[in-house]
Amino acid sequence: MIPSSELIINPNNSIYHLNLQPAQLADTIITVGDPERVPSVSQFFDSIEVKIHKREFITHTGIYKGKRISVISTGMGTDNVEVLMTELDALVNVDFKTRKIKEKLTSLTIIRVGTSGSIQESIPVGTLLASQNAVGMDTLMQFYRLEQSQKEQEISQKIKENAKVDFNPYIVSADENLVNHFTENHSDNSIKMIKGNTLTCPGFYAPQGREVRLKPQTDNYLDKIRNQIKGFPLTNMEMETAGYYAMGRLLGHKMLSLNAILANRITHQFSENPQEEVNNLINYTLEKITTYQNDF
Repeated sequence: MIPSSELIINPNNSIYHLNLQPAQLADTIITVGDPERVPSVSQFFDSIEVKIHKREFITHTGIYKGKRISVISTGMGTDNVEVLMTELDALVNVDFKTRKIKEKLTSLTIIRVGTSGSIQESIPVGTLLASQNAVGMDTLMQFYRLEQSQKEQEISQKIKENAKVDFNPYIVSADENLVNHFTENHSDNSIKMIKGNTLTCPGFYAPQGREVRLKPQTDNYLDKIRNQIKGFPLTNMEMETAGYYAMGRLLGHKMLSLNAILANRITHQFSENPQEEVNNLINYTLEKITTYQNDF
């Protein structure tokens, strides 16, 4: 039995931070960082059955073209992702009455819809990118037992050396079937989705090589990491994807992170209409969810 100090359940039988009851969560989940982006997604639902708000976690659960979907905001960073993923898993895989893990486990499908900056000149602003792999430059996985393949360990070591950090970055892949489906572009679609290798950073400024008043520890950081591994170019930077993929691997959930590229760090360009880029990604994601042949 899981003690009440370890798994906190609110008096209304909802999970502590998300404030959700098990029946209020769909098996298909879209996550967004910005709480204001939740209604930008749910406005397209045919109906909304649940609206829950606590802290930065806002949840709308509803129906889109016959598919039940929850959209949840997380705030920024893998620390929030760890809370979200643990509590989502508990909602479907822990019996709240007995506080015991269920014998039959449920695998959720979780799709991050977020923004990112390209670190390749060939990936312009306005591109939509699916993170085939993610590299965690945060230290979240220093606290979990995440198994890494030999190839993942080799990539981690090279990035560690190039970035000049004292910890081991972690490498995790998205669900292969989801990657293939969401990057299967048809000739009649004006919007295309490419695959990439995403660097997840524990901050927005120095951890991503930006300099305002404070100088990053590593000079020419982007050039030292983005093309240094043969066959594994890093394509973009953001702050959550690796945390999602690692927690998904540990808990047995199907994960995919989709990115609207709003900035190109090499050409120093930023989108003139970021909301339009995000809306394109939202619409693309919803349509791809409804056309996936297997049951999520």
